[in-house]
Parts: sequence; C-alpha cells; structure tokens
Amino acid sequence: MCGITGIILQHRKSIEELRFTAQAMAEGLTHRGPDDAGSWADARVGIAFGHRRLSIMDLSAAGHQPMISSSGRYVLAFNGEIYNHVDLRNALISGGTVPQWRGQSDTETLLACIEIWGVARTLTKLNGMFAFAIWDSQNQRLILARDRIGEKPLYYGWTGRTGARAFVFGSELKALRAYSEFNSVVCREALSHYVRFNYVPAPFSIYQSIFKLEPGCFLMIDGAPPFDPPAQPLSIDEGYKSIKVQRWWSLGTYVKSRPAISLLDDEDCVQLLEDSLSIAVRSQLVSDVPLGAFLSGGIDSSTIVALMQSESSKQVKTFTIGFDVADFDETSYARAVAEYLCTDHYEMCVTAKTVQKLIPSLPWVYDEPFADSSQIPTHLVCSLARQHVTVALSGDGADELFGGYNRYLWGRRVWNHLKSLPLALRQFLSHAIMAIPIEG
Repeated sequence: MCGITGIILQHRKSIEELRFTAQAMAEGLTHRGPDDAGSWADARVGIAFGHRRLSIMDLSAAGHQPMISSSGRYVLAFNGEIYNHVDLRNALISGGTVPQWRGQSDTETLLACIEIWGVARTLTKLNGMFAFAIWDSQNQRLILARDRIGEKPLYYGWTGRTGARAFVFGSELKALRAYSEFNSVVCREALSHYVRFNYVPAPFSIYQSIFKLEPGCFLMIDGAPPFDPPAQPLSIDEGYKSIKVQRWWSLGTYVKSRPAISLLDDEDCVQLLEDSLSIAVRSQLVSDVPLGAFLSGGIDSSTIVALMQSESSKQVKTFTIGFDVADFDETSYARAVAEYLCTDHYEMCVTAKTVQKLIPSLPWVYDEPFADSSQIPTHLVCSLARQHVTVALSGDGADELFGGYNRYLWGRRVWNHLKSLPLALRQFLSHAIMAIPIEG
C-alpha cells in the first residue's frame, strides 16, 4: 500500500514552505510507503501533495509520485492497485492514443486514462482498489476519489485557526494530524456512533470537521475550497459552495443493471462462483514483489489460498496467528490446509505478554476508536507476513458477501421445525417478517 496526503491553505505560502508541509504530513505515512517519498506544490493556488510509495508494480523511478501527466495538466497522488491497467493501456493504444510511456506502473496508466477520458469515465473502467487525488491545473480543480467498496481509505476536512484555515486530506488521520496547525477536536456525534456501533462509520471521523470520503464516491472542488467547514458531512450529490460529492458507483444500481442469470442446479452455482473467484484472485497475483496470504484454516482464507496455489508455479507463502490458549487456537486447521495445499507456511504463537506490549500502540495504528478484538491478531499477522512478502491476500469480505455461514447451518434445522406448520400459517409468518424494514 501507499500513502497520499495534501493540503490547500487559506493563506498562500512559498513553494518551499508548501512542499515542506506536504512532506511533513507524508512522513506520518512512512509505514504505508517505505520505498520512496515525493512532494509537489503550486504556490499560485496554495496547494501541495505528498506521497509515500510502496513499490509493487514497476519498481523503478518511473513510478515516482506525485506524478505529472505528459501534457503537464494533471498531477496525481495515487494509493492502490489497478488490476486491469495493462488492458487499459491497450485500449488507449487501440483507440489511436499512444502516450509516451515512461514506465510500466499502473499509476502512469491511470494518469494517461484520466488525461484522455476524464476522471468520471475513467473511474467506471477501473478494476482495482484505490484512493487518489488529482489536480487539474487547467480548470483549477481538485478531485478526490475512492474505489467501489472502499478498500483504500481517504479522509478530508478542515482544520487550523480562524482566518488561517486549511483544507486537508490523506490516507490516514495521522497524516492530517502531522500538519503543524492541526487543531481539530473530538466530534461528539462520531463518538456517540462509536458507542453504538463499536466503530466510527463513514462519513464521520472521530474529529470534528474531518470526514471519510464514502466508497464509490468522488469529491470535486472547483477553484478555491470554502475554508469555513460545514456543520455536517457533505451529502451525496449536493453541493457545499465550491465542493460537491458525487457517487459514481453503488452496489444497488449495479445489481439492478445486471441481466438475470438462469441457473438450473447447485453445480452451476458452484461453478459460476469458482470461476468468479478464480478471475479475481488471478488478477491480484500480478506483481513485481513477493506475494503471500493470510490463512486461518476457515472457509474464506482456505479458498483464497487454494486458488492462489492453483495459479502459481511456486509455493504460496501463508501466515497464521495462533494463541497459547487452546480454546482460541486454530493453528491446527490452518496447518492442515497448508500441508494439503503444499504452501510455504509460517506461524506465530501469541501470548498474553505479546498482546499487552501491543495494546499501547493500537491508537496510533488505527487512528480512531475501533472496538473489534480482531484488530490485535490482524496487526500481528501483518507484521509476520511483512517479514517475508510485500503483498498478502486475505479472506476478508466473505461474511458480507455471503451473509455469514451460520444461517446455512441453521436454515435446515429451522425448516425441519416449520415444515409441519400449515401453509397459511407459514405464509403469514413470512409476510410478517418481510414487513419489517431492513433499516430497522
């Protein structure tokens, strides 16, 4: 992963001061991008970008960021991976556009696409996970954009003293806090959401006037931003002075637009699912650095690792966290899967002392309150994997896609009790359940 950050100041400074500010903010993201650092600034409008790079595609200096387009019109700071970037390059070439390529990075591909097609059209063509900031010097326009599901984070907002405010943005809150004039206080409304949901939901952040850009959205500022912050997060498709947040993709709209698929039996469903997962995994194995995977031994991660190993001619490196308390330890399941798939397997046993040493650093790692206990093993397995690989795949997200797994185990048991009820009573119960609003 990489880290992006930037700032627009109410009071202009020299280009040296702007770049120094952006560099200081980017330093807070060194853990996201240890391989390279860069900054860019335009003193005429008081804007600066900072970037920290984790080199994954094209390890050469040709992937350095912030990256300026061949025409000089656009400046891009990008975090993520565009899995179909080779196809996009070929599409530009087949369309008669042959940019003077400097390297093989997906960042350069994204920048070229934006220059030819514009941001809105380019977003619909991207297959990947990303968050980026792009400055259009011709139209004096800043655009912040985030991927469909929100895999890559992006914060934005206002801070600084009255009369000398700044519009700031970045991959993590710690980059914003690194701005020397940062003075945002805790948002009480966000705090109440945290108490209710055990995390701070988008578009809120734990800080007043600092917000999360929602998944599948982009924020556009035409000209100078307003330096008086809004009282509430910006509503989708509603403007706030020179700022507008637009949704460029939504799951509901996408599902409704897809043609119906007629599946005759369970085997068709299984085959379609396997084909879709295989395509997704294969696309994410394109990398110029070592790859691995987290393996818990459960359905999700085991499926991902099995597909990775089937696509790879080498042993896939897998990583597992175990516990010295037998009731919580699942390493035996992960080890069994690793042995069956012949992966290069690594394990770490976590003790109470290990966790106690880690706890003081968690506020720095996660930036804002987050009450999921999985944050501890997740951090540890990432640390273990980083000793051997640069990129690791995981099974995260399957619970959301499939609605968990217990329902499939309990469904048959519940039906065995209900099937003896009269049809009219079952229909009444069904209508009663369906009448409950989802939002409730």
